[in-house]
Amino acid sequence: MRWLDDGRPEARAELDALYPHTGNAYFIGITGHPGSGKSTLVDAFIRLCRERDLTVACIAVDPSSPFSGGAILGDRVRMNRHALDDGVFIRSVATRGNLGGLSRSTPASVQVMDAMGFDIVLIETVGVGQDEIDIVRLADTNVVVMVPGLGDDIQATKAGVMEIADIFAVNKSDLDGADRVVREIKTMLSMNESADDEDAWIPSVLKTVATHQEGLEPLFEAVEAHRDWLQAHRSDRDRDRQRIEQLVRLVISGEFDARIGRLLGTDTWKSHLEAVLDRTETPYEAADALFDEIF
Repeated sequence: MRWLDDGRPEARAELDALYPHTGNAYFIGITGHPGSGKSTLVDAFIRLCRERDLTVACIAVDPSSPFSGGAILGDRVRMNRHALDDGVFIRSVATRGNLGGLSRSTPASVQVMDAMGFDIVLIETVGVGQDEIDIVRLADTNVVVMVPGLGDDIQATKAGVMEIADIFAVNKSDLDGADRVVREIKTMLSMNESADDEDAWIPSVLKTVATHQEGLEPLFEAVEAHRDWLQAHRSDRDRDRQRIEQLVRLVISGEFDARIGRLLGTDTWKSHLEAVLDRTETPYEAADALFDEIF
């Protein structure tokens, strides 16, 4: 996984060798706005899994410094209670400028965790907005963590975030405004076209206080209910096909970004930029030429 994070080419052969051993773990995405208590919720969720003798791997994505590229990786610090548990593996990674709430190495890293034989793989994103929803491409069940007091709560439940959520956890629900957030989410869900479909999954809306372990049992039960619904309404092969399709898309995107990165600063790159600066080439012409160069 360190090789993957550093983009070392020898990681490819290792991934190819591991891939036949994947496909057994259940992926759970934990996403939501910064400060909503995702890490504390994940920490409490890991404890519940261990009480049920389920092994858990967790990849926690932290924001990177735009200057140094480093990250504090505080998520791993907050989950330190599990450090000596052989049934838990936690890895923090930095986004390194990648959008979508995940790091570029996340799709491959969770495949490694799957091959390691863990029952549950938790993916905690960096804290996403409406358009940063890559997590849905990887996880079987997506938990969106909300919190009262964000200001415009409806804004937090618009568009993409509403569409990716299988479960809403209104965390810090001991604060004022929690009931209003629950009502607003349920109102938004009732406007969904699938709300009248008897076979459709209707996201659960739950209140939690992760710091006091409140509401975690219902959250775990909601995840289990969604897993049962998936098994009843989608064949294993259909679910695998959807995940693999999204995984391949992420791999292609990551490879494309890596090739662009290798082109940056080369003589070819500089010559086209100079041509654009001199107005002898348009930005589109330069992009077409560099695209040809990449491939």
